[in-house]
Amino acid sequence: MSEIIAIVGPTGVGKTKLSIKLAKELDGEIINADSTQVYRGLDIATAKANKEEQEGVVHHLLDIKDVKEDYSVYDFQKDATNKIDEIKKRGKVPILVGGTGLYIKALLYGYDFDKEEAYDSFDELTTKDLYETLLSLDPKTKIHKNNRKRIVRAINYTKSTGKPFSEKPKHDNLVYNATVIGLTTDRKKLYDVINQRVDNMLELGLLSEAKELYDNNIRTKAVMTPIGYKELFHMYDGIASLDEVVDMIKKNSRNYAKRQLTWFNNQMDVKWFDVNYQHFNETIEEVLDYLKEKRTNLN
Repeated sequence: MSEIIAIVGPTGVGKTKLSIKLAKELDGEIINADSTQVYRGLDIATAKANKEEQEGVVHHLLDIKDVKEDYSVYDFQKDATNKIDEIKKRGKVPILVGGTGLYIKALLYGYDFDKEEAYDSFDELTTKDLYETLLSLDPKTKIHKNNRKRIVRAINYTKSTGKPFSEKPKHDNLVYNATVIGLTTDRKKLYDVINQRVDNMLELGLLSEAKELYDNNIRTKAVMTPIGYKELFHMYDGIASLDEVVDMIKKNSRNYAKRQLTWFNNQMDVKWFDVNYQHFNETIEEVLDYLKEKRTNLN
């Protein structure tokens, strides 16, 4: 058996369900690798598994931060490394699960981080202005001029370390014996599942969850990052109808799923499995058979 199992894939594909079933079968404990599920109170929009859905399986790094606090990939790498050590000392299998690819890759590949004490999101600057700033700091940058998230990260890295982001050491070797399991399905089916999932979130109380954040005037990174809250804020501001906002949430979720698939395909060595939604147990068995076969081959 691998030292660590990581379960990745796009939003809505079934990662949480698989992780819980594998944990029960393999005597494992789950480490959350979703950057939004670390926050208390952000439950429905982030699709966080509730106590009943967790089925008694031990979960780590869920609900560990207040929405007014920051939590970075640096923090995750440190916390998850400690959790892996604790889980292994108990003789259990650490199972990472989440759609935040950078979190998982930083952990498994042992990225070296210089903690950025003064991270700036540069909200007052346009993406065009930011890109020009990046070019002045790092003329060799290969980051696309419209990729604001990576531009901001690169600028903060340079300001923190004094080194161009393009010269940051690359990590291509795993520091853990890890098996990365990916769940996927055809694009149309995934989009249908995502659309239905958004409808289910509304039934579960997404409007109330977002309204409480809105009324308390919480606009932190934790709240504005996940899909759901910022879109609904447009409705509470009176600039969009509920139908328009729901369509926006579905569209943004579908686009996010597409980006996730592209990222995992390009950035990590993933063993992909097509999800059988009607008979999910068959997907679970396929994954278990693969893990057992891999363990046999290693022995």
